[in-house]
Amino acid sequence: MRDYEISQMNCADIKSQHIIEFVTQLGASVKPQTASTYVSHLSSIFQLARPAWGYPLDYQAIKDAQLVGRKMGLTAKSDARDRRPTLCELDRILTHFDKRKSRQSAVIPMQNIILAAIFLTRRLEELTLLRWTDLDIANNRILVRDMKHPGAKAGNNIYCNISFPGMQIINTFKKQHDRIMPFNHRSISSTFTWACKTLDIKDLRFHDLRHDGISRLFEMGKTIPQVATVSGHRSWQSLSRYTHILQSGDKYEDWPWIKRLGKLEESSSSTENRCLSS
Repeated sequence: MRDYEISQMNCADIKSQHIIEFVTQLGASVKPQTASTYVSHLSSIFQLARPAWGYPLDYQAIKDAQLVGRKMGLTAKSDARDRRPTLCELDRILTHFDKRKSRQSAVIPMQNIILAAIFLTRRLEELTLLRWTDLDIANNRILVRDMKHPGAKAGNNIYCNISFPGMQIINTFKKQHDRIMPFNHRSISSTFTWACKTLDIKDLRFHDLRHDGISRLFEMGKTIPQVATVSGHRSWQSLSRYTHILQSGDKYEDWPWIKRLGKLEESSSSTENRCLSS
């Protein structure tokens, strides 16, 4: 934002039209969804500047600019994704990493982490921050630290319930570190993306695994409060974006990879053959 004129203006001089000019300039290089993120960051500052720090920023100005931006199409909400992996796609991805592991020593246990994302319904960065000391086995739950939240992230620590397969997956990791999955989340993301590209699996992101895990709970007949205790969502509005129900029941019932929990080093030829035959 320092590259734009608005950053050089005195706080007391900034009006809604100046913010609109800034957003219009942004539109030359970013999408309306990205421009909306910029305005959202500014809004947080405008809201607190005067009462908290004595800076004369006009909060009404940013609210007016947000309204105009939406009406004029300069800003927009992020597109809601409904992409979920199919069992065939997951079979192919897990088989890919199984073959990689047989050829070389795998630094990151991608198979375990992929299953953890689905059955723990955690964001990737949250997965890599989970600690053994935060695992409450007696009550089948774990403390998720700094969970993403619109109002606060740091210190937003919430206990989330763990399903039976989720606990099984956790137990496949070795207790050699204070974190359960002590790996770099960016490396995991790039490795997953590269595998999808290699296998020609279109438009599948690692975050879609969490999406699938949450939608699966609704397909199994879980209520909103029950799903929220696992996902950590605080409101139906934020949880509803993940409810893309495709069937009734558990799509992972009798899935061969589930039966192999804790035995992920075995050959996966059976799942590969099943996928190819389908």
